[in-house]
Amino acid sequence: MKRFFDFMEKHFVPIAAKIGAQRHLVAIRDGFVGIMPLILAGSIAVLLNQTVFKWIPAFSGLTAINGNVWWGTFAVMSLLIAFSVGYNLAKGYGSDALAAGLVSVGAFLVVTPQSHGDAGWGYIHWGYLNATGLFTAIIVAIIATEIFVRLLNKNIIIKMPDNVPPSVGRAFAAVIPGLIAIYVFGILAFLINKLGGNSLYDLILNLIQKPLQGFSQGVLSVMFFSMLINFFWFFGLHGANIMDPIMNALYLPALEANASAIQQGLQAPNVVTRVFFDAYIHLGGSGATLALILAIFIASKRRKDYRTVAKLGAPAGIFQINEPIIFGLPIVLNPILFIPFIIVPGVLTLIAYSATASGLVPPTYVVMPWTTPVGIGGFLATGGDIRGGLLALVNFAVAVMIYLPFVILADKMASGESTVK
Repeated sequence: MKRFFDFMEKHFVPIAAKIGAQRHLVAIRDGFVGIMPLILAGSIAVLLNQTVFKWIPAFSGLTAINGNVWWGTFAVMSLLIAFSVGYNLAKGYGSDALAAGLVSVGAFLVVTPQSHGDAGWGYIHWGYLNATGLFTAIIVAIIATEIFVRLLNKNIIIKMPDNVPPSVGRAFAAVIPGLIAIYVFGILAFLINKLGGNSLYDLILNLIQKPLQGFSQGVLSVMFFSMLINFFWFFGLHGANIMDPIMNALYLPALEANASAIQQGLQAPNVVTRVFFDAYIHLGGSGATLALILAIFIASKRRKDYRTVAKLGAPAGIFQINEPIIFGLPIVLNPILFIPFIIVPGVLTLIAYSATASGLVPPTYVVMPWTTPVGIGGFLATGGDIRGGLLALVNFAVAVMIYLPFVILADKMASGESTVK
């Protein structure tokens, strides 16, 4: 085991750390974080229409209010992410972030189909702007921003006199780089159309996004992703941050598709969404470490260090924050806790997936803050369905049972050190 850890620390950790700090992945991660308030607003709008406004007849006439909120948030998610990713990528370069974000939006609209059904040219259907276009928005924003930033750095700009206000100078400096970046996509969209393709948007959607999303809904892939997050954490790397760009790109569209379907009175099409993990898997944080805390309170008698850290980490763990446990216990490079920390998310994923796919529990479709306590998150994520909360509690109990034998083992092997080497 020691040889394995030494090998991973030497070869795996540096590579994973570089991936986690990669500029474009950081921009995607921060881009999703940036639009999260709007996603929460849209999710709350769907939740209210499906619960309070449906249950209380006096409110039924006000559902249009939530429909308007949904329209300005969920329904244009890709447009929002195009700006946010472009903005954050340019910010990472120390360049003009606002201009890059606007150029990214323009480039995304350039490649978006301009007609829908019988409507004439110049009509953009919201179905192109929601999470269906998420991959297109991300790819276009990254390429457009790269073109924009590189041209700025090469001083291919319109220079204004020094006495011109800085804001005006920046606006004129962005003209040529922005013009070229947008025209690149205009020409590309034209060529694809002339060569027989429908649009760049459709190519990315059909060749990249749909296959990846189909793969991501398989139970084995969901288990793999949930366990991989913990694998990064075990070596001291922020697994959630490293995996966020991938998880959001794959599972936010699934969430939006579920919310849109339910908003229209249809069956939710996806078993797993982005909120599925926070509601049923990350119970107390990655690895369901709140369950580990309870297992320590139940079974650890000799490890005073474990009990002390558990007491200190419990308040944060209730709100899904587990760094005190991961680094204080520690779980990082702890050979005794390696097995349960890795297998717990896999087992919980399998249980939650089976319960949702079988119809025992309704699909998740409502975004709630990731700090929502265990049980409450499952309840809210399923639109106020008690079965979602009960599933989270069942998973929590299972996690406690998995951790217990290893806590007992650590207790028996107690020595003067906090971890067994």
